[in-house]
Amino acid sequence: MVNTAKKLIRCLIIDDEAPARRVVAKYLSDLSGYEVAAECKNAFEALEAMQEFEPDLIFLDINMPKLSGLKMLESLKEPPLVIITTAYREYAVEGFELDVVDYLHKPFAMSRFIQALNKVNERLALKSNGEPSVSVGGRTDPGFIFLKHEGEVIRLEVKDIDYVEAVGDYVQVVTTHNKYLSYLSMKKVMVLLEDSHFHRVHKSFIVNLRKISSISGNTVFLKSKAISIGGSYRSGFMDVVKSHMA
Repeated sequence: MVNTAKKLIRCLIIDDEAPARRVVAKYLSDLSGYEVAAECKNAFEALEAMQEFEPDLIFLDINMPKLSGLKMLESLKEPPLVIITTAYREYAVEGFELDVVDYLHKPFAMSRFIQALNKVNERLALKSNGEPSVSVGGRTDPGFIFLKHEGEVIRLEVKDIDYVEAVGDYVQVVTTHNKYLSYLSMKKVMVLLEDSHFHRVHKSFIVNLRKISSISGNTVFLKSKAISIGGSYRSGFMDVVKSHMA
């Protein structure tokens, strides 16, 4: 997704390694719609820069001296959008719990970098349209969605959703205790569930990563269902799984 907004997205790059900062800066310079307000080599410089520049987006390394990226992020009352850039996979879950937009494992390619920026632009578009973010554990959303079901509007806790299945022009949202049929597209569901714990594994299925009990071959096993992984979705899904591996 190209940034088509007139306003440039102001970015901070926070990393204690100069080569890593240069990679992000170079990628941004090759794209339109972004400006680098400052590059910071530690969390303390970053805190000062955020007060001065009020960035829309920060690229944040985790393993930095004296104060880690995650500890710095936890200290912010109203943080900007965050893309984590790190060589350490083991922090992925903690990062997602802090509602980061994406988690880039170094070294990352330009194509993967653009995917992360697409998520940033989607969130900014929702914000500009007055639509709330709906990510689980997010700072701006209480963690629920509303669905039209059998003439009623049902409130669902996002954390209770096991998976979503496409059924013709409808979707079936399966929770821990119930199933709800609603007139929605899978694309719209992914917008509603704008959260890193949900991933599309098949053209007809979106799964809650927290509800997966195991993965074997081309099958994802949840307590309530076994779901086949579609060929065109396997690579992206397994990248997410690997980012959560110890």
